[in-house]
Amino acid sequence: MQLKVLRLNPQARVPRYMTEHAAGMDLAALLDAPISLAPGQRAAVSTGLAIELEPGYEAQVRPRSGLALKQGVTVVNAPGTIDADYRGEVKVLLINAGTDPVTISTGDRIAQLVVAPVTRAAIVEVDELSSTERGAGGFGHTGIGSAK
Repeated sequence: MQLKVLRLNPQARVPRYMTEHAAGMDLAALLDAPISLAPGQRAAVSTGLAIELEPGYEAQVRPRSGLALKQGVTVVNAPGTIDADYRGEVKVLLINAGTDPVTISTGDRIAQLVVAPVTRAAIVEVDELSSTERGAGGFGHTGIGSAK
């Protein structure tokens, strides 16, 4: 699978895998000036990049675990999806879920980009669905205790 990357700004950092077996490539911020995210605040953070995916693939924008753990900053729509036909700038929708303000500066690694195959479903409208033991149970229907 080939991922084409276009720098919309010469200072933009091309994403790269940081270790041999990493699933995601790091995305870096490209800003005119640092931004401060107050607790609960969100922002669309520029990367200065556009990408082209092969048909049948998507790019998922995911949080960086260290940023989420240490500062409470995560991707608000995780995973954000970039479709194969999108050609605009890749922006990361960050939210500060922490308790302290966080400053984001150019060059900060703010998210991961994971490329994945897409399966498109054939939609079949029916009058009823098959039954299962679970049925319509959801949102914690199995409880929170340990299984016995």
